[in-house]
Amino acid sequence: MTTVMRIARSGSVPDVVRKVAEIEGISPEKLRDRVARGVVIVPRNVERRGEVKIVGVGEGLSTKVNVNVGTSTLVVNLDMEVEKAKVAVKYGTDTIMDLSTGGDLDTIRRTLMRVAPVPFGTVPIYQAFIEAAKRHGAGVHMTEDDVLNTIEKHLKDGVDFMTLHAGITRDLVLKMKRVGRIAGIVSRGGAILAAWMLHNDEENPLYKNWDYILELFAKYDAVISIGDALRPGAIVDAHDYFQIAELLNVAELVKRAWEKGVQVMVEGPGHVPLDKIEADVKLQKSLCHGAPYYVLGPLPTDVAAGYDHIASAVGAAIAAAAGADLICYVTPAEHLSLPTPEQVREGLIAAKIGAHIGDIVKLGEKARKWDLEMSIARAKLDWERVIKLSIDPERASQIRKQYGEEATGPCSMCGELCVYLILSKYLGGGSLP
Repeated sequence: MTTVMRIARSGSVPDVVRKVAEIEGISPEKLRDRVARGVVIVPRNVERRGEVKIVGVGEGLSTKVNVNVGTSTLVVNLDMEVEKAKVAVKYGTDTIMDLSTGGDLDTIRRTLMRVAPVPFGTVPIYQAFIEAAKRHGAGVHMTEDDVLNTIEKHLKDGVDFMTLHAGITRDLVLKMKRVGRIAGIVSRGGAILAAWMLHNDEENPLYKNWDYILELFAKYDAVISIGDALRPGAIVDAHDYFQIAELLNVAELVKRAWEKGVQVMVEGPGHVPLDKIEADVKLQKSLCHGAPYYVLGPLPTDVAAGYDHIASAVGAAIAAAAGADLICYVTPAEHLSLPTPEQVREGLIAAKIGAHIGDIVKLGEKARKWDLEMSIARAKLDWERVIKLSIDPERASQIRKQYGEEATGPCSMCGELCVYLILSKYLGGGSLP
């Protein structure tokens, strides 16, 4: 089975790698070498139909942002989820994940994939557990075949990457049951697998069947996102025994995936205090051999309910600067509710801001070019250019006009005391670019 990673290892430059190199402005050969080593991934499934955005994630590339959409068991509104996906694409998400747990999951997934022409991810353990509950009366009665068949169904549908919580083991679950933790297991997939292992007294079916799963992913050339089932859900739990023990398991799974030519990324926390975020990224990169790091937030405080998108942007900036590769957005509804389309937009923009702030440090001049262009436009009071360069031009335009400002001249904040008007009049504009 030929995969992007295997082609890269042969010395050839796969077409998708060449496209990413062009987008990112780097040498195709340099990028090929990174894909061959596993430190860069290109999420795409050979079964995916239609035009889909080509995205590279990993070492030396701009930090990407993911948006989660999907129904819940309490709110099933496919039209709203379609609107969320369209909003995410409009405002520049790099990838989308469907986390649906309510309604016709196959129809929801396939519909969202059609309206979102970006790399698309899922968490198949949700569907396996939910359908087992419908068939057998409880999700813990799902079989290993139920899990593996669901994974393959998602692959056949063209899903580009999947979260598989393969690093949580029965021993870790038993130890957590004895020792405890402030926030427990906050990963939905992790909680499902922990319950299944305890009820059936069996090993994690994803961990147990890893070699077979790798064969499936090699066949479809899709990406595995190794989920962090034991990520900290409270800052006090950050870097505890369970998070690190799972990460050590994940490190071994990464190596085994690479041996089979399968691309992987690693998911990370979670709730982490500010002073531990850089260490968290460095630790993951060290233990997992440089595999791309997909961070969920991170959230550096537990008390920002209603404003978690802001807290997450702070954490994302530090994580991206330290080397995180993909940021999973957080919305204002986090910990409170299923998000609305408007909250999806707010969460995405906040995550993009955090990612770019990190890239200014991580990528240097390449990322700062955008900021330089904005500074020049501001100094010239070139409002058309300022709005065009804004991360959310639509909102920037709305605010610019909120007091009836003219197309030219100063804004209503400084008015005639605008520094650039003063400089232009008394210093001859000498300080203006």
